[in-house]
Amino acid sequence: MPLAKASDTHAPKAGKTAEGLVAVKRALISVSDKTGLLEFAAFLASKKVEIFSTGGTLSALKKAGITVRGVEELTGFPEIMDGRVKTLHPKIHGGLLYRRDKKTHADQAREHGIQAIDLVVVNLYPFEAVTRDPAASLETAIENIDIGGPSMLRSAAKNHEAVTVVTDPADYPSVVKEMETHKGKVSAGLRFSLALKVFERTSAYDGAIASFLKTKARETSELPSPFVSGETAELPAVIRLDYTKVSDLRYGENPHQKAAFYAAKGQSTPAFKQLHGKELSFNNLLDIEATVEILKEFDAPAACVVKHNNPCGVAQAGGLSDALRKAIECDLMSAFGGIVGLNRPCDKETAEAAFDMLRFFEVLVAPSFEPEALKFLQGRPNLRLIETAGTGPENPCDLRVLGSGLLVQTRDPVLIRDKAFKKKIRFVTETKLEASL
Repeated sequence: MPLAKASDTHAPKAGKTAEGLVAVKRALISVSDKTGLLEFAAFLASKKVEIFSTGGTLSALKKAGITVRGVEELTGFPEIMDGRVKTLHPKIHGGLLYRRDKKTHADQAREHGIQAIDLVVVNLYPFEAVTRDPAASLETAIENIDIGGPSMLRSAAKNHEAVTVVTDPADYPSVVKEMETHKGKVSAGLRFSLALKVFERTSAYDGAIASFLKTKARETSELPSPFVSGETAELPAVIRLDYTKVSDLRYGENPHQKAAFYAAKGQSTPAFKQLHGKELSFNNLLDIEATVEILKEFDAPAACVVKHNNPCGVAQAGGLSDALRKAIECDLMSAFGGIVGLNRPCDKETAEAAFDMLRFFEVLVAPSFEPEALKFLQGRPNLRLIETAGTGPENPCDLRVLGSGLLVQTRDPVLIRDKAFKKKIRFVTETKLEASL
């Protein structure tokens, strides 16, 4: 198939309908995550879309028998510098950025042999995945900073009036559905939503790079100090939060409030695993967090009961079941309907003790559950069982959201297992008791 002529810009306004539909005639595909790639590319080829690609993506498509061309056929310039420069070219970005409805843009595109690119499919070098490894070197991290990818994504997203841009394989089906429904065209609504997703992605990507480089600079004297005026090693000058919605919740703290649970993007393991019971509520999640934080304070077998984000009772003992009984005895009335937490694997004896003393509670939290205990507890259909073993890295800072801003502090490193701290607590408690008497 001969390369399209320079005059083939299908502009101005060509391919676009009054309903905001834009035809996809030419695509550029370059992805690190090849999930669903071959099926999507095969669909595009079936719709007579002209496909250009680079590097490993180009090889994968050719191997699958999909008609595809190297991007150098579009630019007239080879990949150089170990692939660092391949898509940073006016014939790429001109094809993405020129306004199809503007005559001067279309005239310049024809003059310079710039062809319209209607679809960009790009996901970025896996910087976050690579740097999640504690052993990742600075050199490895830098080589996984994508330059051409974000540039193409941003160009395409800026010109979403004419260009469809996809950065998440999960969005392939939406594009396929629209092109099937609209005879090879994509709607303005989908183009806009995909463009918005691009800017969210590139923002998070840049934030991950800055965060990693700053961390590396803190860890080694070979790099310049990363701190700016007014910043300390513990508290950064800028905080970027990047969380992805995991699930919607039935409601928030009250039935009239909407709520959802979000997890840190790139988190390799979940904060906990639900083994049994109905879905967790907003209040359940708050109480589970409080329970886990309390139990971190103990080395000896310990248990606690939490209700409405406050402990009803906390105890440690030589055995787990004894600790549980003592924790419940602290305030038996308040413990009813609360959340029970353990800092050791739950055995059947401890599970039975919980029901002997407390007929109803919402959740049982433990690092793990022994088989007999799990079988016993799963006989309670409304009881939620939460396993906390294998959690991801802890956030080094404690954050509190205010209506006017964000409060941040370093986490409290003093634990109850610190003997000096235990003595201090006992002294303060005894002093207050004597004063009250």
